[in-house]
Amino acid sequence: LPMETVPAALARGLRDLLPGEMIARQRMIATIQGVYELYGFVPISTPAIEYLRVLSGSGGTEASASIFRVQGPEDDPLGLRFDLTVPLSRLIAQYPELPRPFRRYQVGPVWRADKPGPGRFREFTQFDLDSVGVPSEIADTEIIAGMCDTLTALACGPFRVRFSSRRVLNLLMPLAGIDPGLAADVFRVLDKLDKIGIEKIRKELTTGYKDESGDTILGVGLTIEQVALIEKFLKVQGATREEILSGLRDVFGRVEGSAEAIDQVARISRHLASLGYHEDRAVIDLSIARGLAYYTGPVFEAVLVDAPEFGSVFGGGRYDDLVMRFLGERVPATGASIGVDRLLSALIKLGRTGARKATAKVLITTIDPSLTDDYLAMTFELRRAGVSAEMYLGAEKGLGKQIKYADKCGIPLVVIYGSDEKTKGTVTLKDLEAGAAAAGTLQKDRTQWRELRPGQFEVARTDLVKAVRDFAAE
Repeated sequence: LPMETVPAALARGLRDLLPGEMIARQRMIATIQGVYELYGFVPISTPAIEYLRVLSGSGGTEASASIFRVQGPEDDPLGLRFDLTVPLSRLIAQYPELPRPFRRYQVGPVWRADKPGPGRFREFTQFDLDSVGVPSEIADTEIIAGMCDTLTALACGPFRVRFSSRRVLNLLMPLAGIDPGLAADVFRVLDKLDKIGIEKIRKELTTGYKDESGDTILGVGLTIEQVALIEKFLKVQGATREEILSGLRDVFGRVEGSAEAIDQVARISRHLASLGYHEDRAVIDLSIARGLAYYTGPVFEAVLVDAPEFGSVFGGGRYDDLVMRFLGERVPATGASIGVDRLLSALIKLGRTGARKATAKVLITTIDPSLTDDYLAMTFELRRAGVSAEMYLGAEKGLGKQIKYADKCGIPLVVIYGSDEKTKGTVTLKDLEAGAAAAGTLQKDRTQWRELRPGQFEVARTDLVKAVRDFAAE
C-alpha cells in the first residue's frame, strides 16, 4: 500500500531557522555571552517544563493565559516556561547554598500562546542576565549598562535603553484616585503605548474596544478624569534626564512617598552619567511599564532607532517579591532579557547581521576521482590548521556546478586541483566574491573574461594553508 504523506507545515507562530539565520543567531549568542561574562555573570540552565503551579500567578493574568499546558505521564499539571525569570526564582528558593549575590546568565527557548506578529513568535529564545540578592539600585545601573554594552557589541546601530520605575508608576494610583487593585491592569495597558497608540490606550483604560480582528479588548473601567491625570504624567518630557526628573517632582510633589521613588531613578541616572551612559544611549521614558506583573521597582527596555516596529528587543526590571512565592521571604532581584529572535529579525531587515550562510571558509572541489586522497589530504590539512573546510561530496563532477554549489552555500573560496596542478605542484584558488564583483564589468567580453579569470590565482601546493589563511584574514 502507498504510504500516506503528511503535509510539511509548521504550527502557527512557530518557525524554522535555516543555516544563514542560525549562523547569525549563534554568533549573536556568542557575542552576548562575551559581554555577560565580561561583567562576571555565570551560566545556569533550567528545564523547559515546570509545574503549572510554579508558572501560574507569577507574571499576571495575561502571562498565565499564554502558558502552553503540557501533558506528562503523571497527573501533575505542567506547563512550558514563558520566561527564564520565574524558573530562576524557583531555583534560588530550591538551592539555598547558592552564593548571594547570585549573578547568572541563561539562554534558552520560552513559549507564549499569544498572537504572532512581526518579529513575535510563540516559541522564541531569551538571553537573560540577573543579579539576585542586591537591594541597591547600583545593580539596576549595572543591568542597564550591560544592555548598552551588549547592543553596542552586536553592532545594532543606534539604540535607546529607556528606563523608569514601577514605584513611580504606582504613584499614579493615589494621584488619580485609582483602586490599587487595578494597578497591574493599568500598567499592562500602558506598556502597549508604543504598539497601539494613545487613542486605544484611552479606550482600554476606560470602556474597552474591538480590535482590527474583531476581538473584544476589555476596558479597565477608569473614568475620563483619571485617564487625563495619567496622560498628564505621560506628557512629562525633557531634553535631559534631569529635566524629566524635575517634571516628575512637579506632577507628584504632594503625593506621599514620591520623593523616595523619584530619587531612586535619579540615582540610577547619576550613576549612568558617571559611567558615560548619556541621553544618546539611556533615557528616562515614563511610558515604560513592562507587561509582567512581578516588577516592583526600576524597569527598562531597549529599542532600535532604525527598526522601531519591532518594539522592545531587550527588557526587564526589578522583581523583589518574586522569590517570596517560593521561599516565603523577600529576596531583592533585578535583571533583563534580550529577545534573540526578535532582535535577529530586526537586524536581518536592517542588513546588520554581518554573518555568512556557511561555516566553511573554503570548498575543496573534487573534479578527478583518481585524486581523492589528495583532496582528503588538503581538506584535513586545512582543518588541522584551524581553517574550516568542506570537501565536495555531491554527485556533480563538473567544476562549474561545484563552484555553483559553493556560491549557493555562501562558501567564499574554492580550491581547484586537477592533474595539471598536481604535475606543476600547485593549487588554484578562486575567490567567488571577487569573481562576482568583476562579472558586471566583463560580462560582455567573454574572451577577456577567460584571459583574466578574475578572482582566480595559483599558489604552490605547499603554501595552501598560508594562502587560505591570508585570504580569510582579509
